[in-house]
Amino acid sequence: MKLTDWVELKPAFNQSTNKEAEQSSVIQMKSGTVSYDGLRVYFCTKTGLLLELSEVEPPSSTGDLYEYDKSSRPSWKKHLQSEETDKDGSLVPLQGCMIYGLSGDHSVSLFLLTKGGKLVERRLHQRKWKWITHGSPEDHHLTSITPLLEDELKERFFSLFLTTSTGSVFEYQIPKHLGTAQEDQISEAWQNHMHPPNAKAARGIPGLKFQLGRILFALDDGRLAELHLPGLGGQNSGPTNQFNRKKLSSKYIWSILDAPESEGWNGEYCTEERGPMNCIAGIKDEPNDSGNIRSLTRRRKGTKAQQDYLSLGTSRSRLVKASEEYRFPDNWINTSFRLRLVQAGVSFFIITEAGLIFEYLYAESVWLWLRHDHSTPMRGALGNYNGSVFFVDVYGTLLIRERSNNELAWVNCTAMRKGRQIIGGPPWDGMSSKLKVTAEDALFFVSKSGRLLQFSVALRKFKWKDCHNPPETKLACIIDQEVFRENIVFVVGRNGRLYQYNKVTELWHEHHQSQHLVLSRLPGTAMRPSFFSLTGSLFMLSEDGGLVEYHWNAWNGWNWVEHGTPSKDVTLVAPPSPCIKGNQLFLIGSDGNIYLRYMDQLIWRWKNCGFPQNGDGDTRDQTEMGANDRMQEVCMDNDPTANLDINLENPNDQNRKCDPKVAPTRPIPFSEDSVIFELRDGRLAEIQKVQDSKWVWQRIIGTPTSSCKGCYLTDRFNI
Repeated sequence: MKLTDWVELKPAFNQSTNKEAEQSSVIQMKSGTVSYDGLRVYFCTKTGLLLELSEVEPPSSTGDLYEYDKSSRPSWKKHLQSEETDKDGSLVPLQGCMIYGLSGDHSVSLFLLTKGGKLVERRLHQRKWKWITHGSPEDHHLTSITPLLEDELKERFFSLFLTTSTGSVFEYQIPKHLGTAQEDQISEAWQNHMHPPNAKAARGIPGLKFQLGRILFALDDGRLAELHLPGLGGQNSGPTNQFNRKKLSSKYIWSILDAPESEGWNGEYCTEERGPMNCIAGIKDEPNDSGNIRSLTRRRKGTKAQQDYLSLGTSRSRLVKASEEYRFPDNWINTSFRLRLVQAGVSFFIITEAGLIFEYLYAESVWLWLRHDHSTPMRGALGNYNGSVFFVDVYGTLLIRERSNNELAWVNCTAMRKGRQIIGGPPWDGMSSKLKVTAEDALFFVSKSGRLLQFSVALRKFKWKDCHNPPETKLACIIDQEVFRENIVFVVGRNGRLYQYNKVTELWHEHHQSQHLVLSRLPGTAMRPSFFSLTGSLFMLSEDGGLVEYHWNAWNGWNWVEHGTPSKDVTLVAPPSPCIKGNQLFLIGSDGNIYLRYMDQLIWRWKNCGFPQNGDGDTRDQTEMGANDRMQEVCMDNDPTANLDINLENPNDQNRKCDPKVAPTRPIPFSEDSVIFELRDGRLAEIQKVQDSKWVWQRIIGTPTSSCKGCYLTDRFNI
């Protein structure tokens, strides 16, 4: 005896239906009857409504194959899998491919994929159904099938084009009337067409055949690619009505069809802000500010741009091994997420080495230190949304500190359904005055297991979503979330390579980079001149402590630029600061100084801004061309003793334990023209822009746990 499952059927009301019944969660039936044709069921409710039930889906979600025939009784029939096909798992709910006449004039073949990535066929021949397993290429997992064209049914061979989980495209050739002639046999059924340079076919998305010998595929970076026969197709070729099939080569080639660059590579390039012409022509970035636009991009000397993905050989194996073996430093979270801005110019948080939480707040014309207590020590502040701050404790638990009515409360996000333990979050939240709240708002985090997690926060409808991770690598950190491109999250894998996740298409893409360039596992920053321009850059550190830029513009696309270090004896030891005015950012050197990287008349320059003390030495400007003979403007204190909350009566007193050099902690923005740094002695320092690229140290802020005993502390309150 076989037990059947219960299926809950909820009525769908239209505008003419009683609104009270729609609002009710339970609808009680009084009586019912089946229509004469057996396709509908009519119910009379206790409230006097007449309901119609029709076109019921099969009562299964386990990947079984069902056939619907309204002329038969019952209408739904289940196709039981054979023992051989059952080993490959249940069927994937994706579009299949129907072929008529494959094994005979009246035969029907339905090609489907299993969850194990195998190609299977359900064939009807001589009024008998049977399962046939075609398998998959060796070491490949199939994810989609491209349907055939009507013209292809006249061909002697059928070709199915399938995408794989690794982004390749395979052609599976099947001779018509299998086994009828010896010349119809195929020596190699699976043909690997791989993928275009620097991009892979989107996983799980079938191709589109718009003409015989021409197939369009979506790429994982948002572009389109055409797989076509030589002499037929390509970017400059329209539909061809007449061609000689016999004269065409049987080898396919790839052509890239660039889609308009947009926010997240989706339909948003048709928005009102950019104009209706963008729907046709795409984005056309024009240089509005000569100070922010470069004329050319410099590559690493002595190396050519890498045009292909790393092959599945020793290089790839080395990257996978590096991903598995990488171990984060013990203080990685604390140094990367110790500081977090809440409200520009008014409030920010700091997490101490001991896991205490303090908020620096400006209230009633007074700066105050407020302590936020929790039962477990904290490791970092990972995000800020609409006034609520997201923290992670020593166990990897994500917690929200928010205001409920007139009181402050803690919310445990990891304890929610599908919650996970995390190690990192987005680097920047943007300036709070510019944040817009939408129904799709979400924060992204990196789990302990190296997966990307999406946490929906809009309207307090909290929800976790597992976005997984790129193939063959775990994630280390988030470089940027939707600052450089809306709907795009840029991340670095534990193998030191750059990836992106598109939250609209849910696709992962690996950006091409030299196998000699290994990125550090530290957060980065995005630089974008304005919202209306898609030109911009991602700034990161390399594993050897140099500054690396990944730049995009409408003329050259993506390019890597290596800025190196300020000098030969200095390396960069902390994540970059936020971008200022679209062309400036700060870096922390191994010598305890901060360095400004800024663009001046199309040339990138370094400026040594030192640390907040009485400095009397000058520094020299260093340009991209390597010149060292120009005097640099010195970032000096603006009346160094006037705004420092420290006692300078005896600066040589060793008991004060004061070290004004800058610590390797990721800085945060405090306003549009100022940045907060942590000093080695635990105090904080604010640097402020006075004009163009001129910066001055504005003040030193004493903290509750600073080792510098001479610093002045304001009153503290426990919350």
